[in-house]
Formats: sequence, C-alpha cells, structure tokens
Amino acid sequence: MIQRHICENGLRIVTEKIPSVRSVALGVWVRTGSKFESEGNNGISHFLEHMFFKGTKTRSAKEIAESFDEIGGNVNAFTSKEYTCYYARILDQHAVMALDILSDMYFHSVFDEEELEKEKNVVIEEIGMYEDTPDDLVHDLIAKASYSDHPLGYSILGTEEVLRGLAKQDLLSYTDGHYTPANTVVTVAGNFDDQLIEEIKKRFSLYRRPGVSRHVESPRFTSKSIIQSKATEQAHLCIAFPGLPVGHDDIYSLILLNNLLGGSMSSRLFQEIREERGLAYSVYSYHSAYSDTGMFTIYTGTAPEQVGQVFEITTSILDDVRQNGISDKELNKGKEQLKGSLMLSLESTSSRMSRLGKNELLLERHLSLDEIIAKIDRVSTDSISAIANRLFRSPLALAMVSPLEHFPNNVRSDVLVS
Repeated sequence: MIQRHICENGLRIVTEKIPSVRSVALGVWVRTGSKFESEGNNGISHFLEHMFFKGTKTRSAKEIAESFDEIGGNVNAFTSKEYTCYYARILDQHAVMALDILSDMYFHSVFDEEELEKEKNVVIEEIGMYEDTPDDLVHDLIAKASYSDHPLGYSILGTEEVLRGLAKQDLLSYTDGHYTPANTVVTVAGNFDDQLIEEIKKRFSLYRRPGVSRHVESPRFTSKSIIQSKATEQAHLCIAFPGLPVGHDDIYSLILLNNLLGGSMSSRLFQEIREERGLAYSVYSYHSAYSDTGMFTIYTGTAPEQVGQVFEITTSILDDVRQNGISDKELNKGKEQLKGSLMLSLESTSSRMSRLGKNELLLERHLSLDEIIAKIDRVSTDSISAIANRLFRSPLALAMVSPLEHFPNNVRSDVLVS
C-alpha cells in the first residue's frame, strides 16, 4: 500500500511497504535537472550530483563509499532533464544507517575546493567519453534539434567551458535555490517499519532554504536538422516527433504504439530493418515524457551509404500505421508485453522506489496496479491510429553522427505530410 506524508515544511515522503522482502530501497529526489538551468550554468545539476559524494562535515568521500560496502549495500545517483535522485539499496536492518548518510550528504556536503577541481576533471572526462560514443551523442543532438535553445535541448552533462568556470559559491547558491522542501521527495520501498518514517521526518521536516523562481516556458518543437561529422564506421541517425507529456490521457496508447513500432524484437522497425533486410544491428524507438511535453524518437545505426534507404523504410512504416492502423493481434500482443513488463518491475524494490519518486515529482498522484491495467485494457486500435495521425506529421526533427558531411537528399524533415 502506498502512503504519502507531507511534512510541515512541505517536503513529501512517499512509501510502499513490501513485508515479503528483506531489503529497502531509499531515494532522495530533487526536482531539478538541465531543464532548470541556463546556458551559463548548464551541467551544474549533474556536477552537484557528483559533488554530494565528495565529502561532508563528518565523512570523507572514501568513508561514504566504505560505509555502504561494510553493510553490503549500494549507493548511487543520477541526473535527468527534470530531476536528480540519490538512492541506496540495503538490507532492511541497515535502513536508518543509509538514511543517515544520504541526509548527511544532502545537508552537510562541504564542496571542498580541492575535491571540486578534481571532480571537474572527472566530469570533463565523462563528457569526452560520451562524445566518443556516437550512439549516445546522437540522442543529445536530437534533443537540440527538437527543442533548439530551450533548456530541454541542453545536454545534462553540460560543457567543459561551463564546468571550468563553476565555483563553490555557484554550487551553494544552486543548492539553496533548488534543493528546497517543496522540490524534494523522499521515497521508500521494501521491508521497513514506521520508525523509519519518523527518522526521515526528524532529518528532513524542519529545514528551510530560500528557493528561486523556477518558471520555465513550455518548449516549442523546432524540427531542426543537425549533423555532426565524425570518423565513425556507422551513421547514427535519430528521427523525432512531438510526443505527449507525462500523465496525458492518451499516454498508454502512445506507449503501446511505441512498443509495436520499435520497442521490442518483434516490432515492425526491428523486423523490417534488421531481420528482413539486414540493414542495421541496432534499431529501436522510445518516448520521452516530460511534465509539459514529450518526444518520440527512432534510432538506427547503419552503414553511411544505407542511411537514405533506412530513412525511407522507417517513414514508410510510420505512414502505413497512419494510413492503415494496426491489427488486433498486434494490439493484444503489445498489451500483454506491457502488463508483463510492469508486473515484473514490481518485483524490484528499486523499481518501486523509482516509480514512487517519478510519479510524485511529475504527477503528484499514484495509480494502483489495477488502475494502470484498466488504462492499458482501454487502449484500442482506433486510439492508437489517432495517436499515430497526431504525432507522425511533418516537419520532423533529424540528427545524425556520421562520416557523411550532409544528409542524403531523400532524408529531410518534410517527408511526411499532415
């Protein structure tokens, strides 16, 4: 059963007890990421994520790591466009200890100047590694092509130039402005008792931070074409369309549409491009849902001379779905796959903890498993056709990392018509 507690300072605690397990997954979620940055501080959310592990007033970076090793647990963090999460998974008997360390990191990180300079180099190496991985880099480029100068088009990692200029005071100011009670959610899933909730309240319920104005205008889909020439063996191509925001009434129709197009090995794109024609090893689609918009993306890695052919096949498949819809067999298969994936994920305390955090930050509500399954069951072939006709229109956005210097003539943003 999911329970929600609101502390006197506005911080939320969301929990789900699972008495049948012996572990606890604990997360501290902060609603900040690259979407809330500017060109002048792009990458600071991700850099802060690193610096929270570099020592507090009472623990060194090594002691933080050793503390979790000594109890057989693990601790980590990640930054996305709209939120940052610090999380731990431990045996139930060590939950309070894990909470103590995470709260210490949250409130008492010192951002030591020497550690700050070392970690800048670490993140710059991370940026370099990312840029040397074209099948990762192209996804940053498609976000830029889709959202242009809007913060949703920014890289989560930021740039070397910005990182070099960050000072300790920048981190402190950003923390004061964004790591506020209203922006923070603590989630717990697993085998725990009510005493853990009281311990969370004791650490998180009284603090105040000034905060800053955080209004971000909703992005406009800009449908640009971006190509980055690199000496790669393959051409890495992304095609994107406007999607739906998280919580939209038609989101499950879109999830099922994604599944049948490129979300599985039996999907149309995978079967046609890889299995039937052998034109790619990797081909897939995905939908990114944000609080106020979404983006539907198709990725293919193929030989440079095959880019035009792959693009034509892809747009032909999209047009066929628009014109002719999908079969009942495809719909039923997609529903069973989605239900199976959902139910299997619920066997993991980490997945449940993550689900609680994302839902609370972006939706402020939590659907039961029965409610979700009912929404999946209500999806019809007609609703999927309606979504396909709504999404797959011109102009689309394009991004490619490739030894080619230009897109082939037939790869263009206006290939589909409304």
